[in-house]
Amino acid sequence: MNRLVAYIVRFAIILFGYAVASLAASAFLNVLFLASLGYAPVQAHPAATASLYFSIPFVALFVAYFGFMPAAVVILIAEILGRRDWLFYALAGAVVAGVFLGLVDNVRDSAFAVTETSTLMAVLGGGMVGGIFYWLSAGRWAGSWWKDEKAPTSPGPTGS
Repeated sequence: MNRLVAYIVRFAIILFGYAVASLAASAFLNVLFLASLGYAPVQAHPAATASLYFSIPFVALFVAYFGFMPAAVVILIAEILGRRDWLFYALAGAVVAGVFLGLVDNVRDSAFAVTETSTLMAVLGGGMVGGIFYWLSAGRWAGSWWKDEKAPTSPGPTGS
């Protein structure tokens, strides 16, 4: 029963981390695209900053939707291997964003193809930011739920 509770708690932490990562990637993309349009924090109109309260969670829904399957594979690999370093999650976030861009590029009927280099780099950067925020919220404890707490830390008697 104790093991089942550990699985459920870890699953909830993973979902929370994925939501935080989606919001962080969305915030990064929103701020980056506003900056590319020439909006600076000093010159920002109050309507532009207020619109971020709606657009960041709205774009986060799309980020979470399109990145779910590749991110689930990466999270599963990280949990099995017990990876806890931030660089792994940053690079994994870039891989998830790259898989998304590859899937979008293969759909020929879609008008959503991303071809500009700056947009490609922004999406990859958003994936990296999402990966780092996943590490901050859930990745630092990856694989800790399946380690045996009662395992001996020192070798037993040698018998001599």
